[in-house]
Amino acid sequence: MQIYPFRALRYNTAVVDLEDVVTQPYDKISPAMQDAYYARSPFNLIRVILGKREPDTADDNVYTRAAAYLADWRQKNVLEEDNAPALFGYAQRYTVPGTTEVRERRGLICLGHLYDYAEKVVYRHEQTLSKPKSDRLSLFKATRTYCEQIYMLYADPAFTVEQLIFGNNTGEPATPPDQTVTDEYGVVHMLWHVTDPRTINLIVTALQDKKLIIADGHHRYETSTAYARERATELGLPDSTTHTATRTEQVYGADDGAPSEYADEHGQTTLPAPPFPEAAMMMTLVNMDAPGITILPAHRVVFGLPAGAVPNFLERAGDYFDVTRVDATHTAQDADAAKAQDAEQIEDASALLAPLNQTESVAFLAATRDGNYLLTAKPAAIEAALQTFTPRQRALDVVQLHGLVLEQLLGLSAESIRNQQNLRYLRSAPEAIAQVARGEADIAFLVKPVTLEQLQTVSLSGEVMPQKSTDFYPKLLSGLAFYALD
Repeated sequence: MQIYPFRALRYNTAVVDLEDVVTQPYDKISPAMQDAYYARSPFNLIRVILGKREPDTADDNVYTRAAAYLADWRQKNVLEEDNAPALFGYAQRYTVPGTTEVRERRGLICLGHLYDYAEKVVYRHEQTLSKPKSDRLSLFKATRTYCEQIYMLYADPAFTVEQLIFGNNTGEPATPPDQTVTDEYGVVHMLWHVTDPRTINLIVTALQDKKLIIADGHHRYETSTAYARERATELGLPDSTTHTATRTEQVYGADDGAPSEYADEHGQTTLPAPPFPEAAMMMTLVNMDAPGITILPAHRVVFGLPAGAVPNFLERAGDYFDVTRVDATHTAQDADAAKAQDAEQIEDASALLAPLNQTESVAFLAATRDGNYLLTAKPAAIEAALQTFTPRQRALDVVQLHGLVLEQLLGLSAESIRNQQNLRYLRSAPEAIAQVARGEADIAFLVKPVTLEQLQTVSLSGEVMPQKSTDFYPKLLSGLAFYALD
């Protein structure tokens, strides 16, 4: 993987308080969060990454307004460009949801070269939808700025990057962070500004042979890769997604391909740069071998089913799963009680999740208004029913849930699932149960989280999982750094 340092745009903390202007990623922002961000500061990033849609015209719309905000903030020095190319160490200290365990996830903010998947440098792990791609491309073309990073995974048991940036791979970093901000979930985000050319080139070299797996940001990666190809054609340049030549290599030669040895004609250290600005995008790279990664389950809530669909599903499910009734502290039929008492919802969820999490084989929990059921897979029956999937995919809980339960037993089409016509994804098990209890949904499927090993195995094999198979926590904070192409 070829990475590059960059001269980042960053919020000027002499003008704004960082906590007032940063946000969660655009696709994790609810309408209530959007309103809160708008009220927090006139310079909050929400106006760019997820602006409010007003009566729009071709010349005045959510995308043109985003570009205008960025231009205005740069003119007012609310956003300032760094004096020199840099990389950023990025650490997030957080409590694992539902526990008291504190973890720290460390990564590297950089520019990453955009590769076509066929190059087998960058791998995806789940399917994507067309609508988010169109929206993000329109925003990017208007602003020509990356305001958010995508989250990438790589493997390095030697912890080379961690040693270079933090001085170690566990324990307190050797130096204090240059910036610290705490988000609305209590996650502490810390940033280290790395400008030393030798250190940068050592990091570039250390990552050059690594393969990346997209953790969060599939839509944005695919959108950016398509745009890089488009711009290469417009500029009369070779397709950059099929090779990794840098601007330094083009001018001075690759010097045996070792970026740490780059020098100009005067022997001064130089830094690699993209062959043209659109050939790279802003990323955060996280080492899968380091501690601190948390994957949460993404529960499925199904609604809008015809009358009799749930009893019929439970009857048919017995052909493929061992179906066991699981009682919570009070039944999901008591909608008023479930709606009024959050504590009871949480107690119900804990009672239902306990037997699910204790099951070593593939299993999930179906919560209905008439009862709750643990479904444990019958391997032979599952294999026969999912012949269109590879053995690696068939072994995944989410594939069995989507390919067999949602499509075959409940009769939802693959298209309706992709478009979420009858389906919602929720991190909160209590809320998923409560929606069924309130009559807002017909059935909630509580699932176990995908493991890092499963993700790595499936992705590097060139296969994919259903959309929303993983929920990495915490999310990368948006607004810590910007990559402006102009």
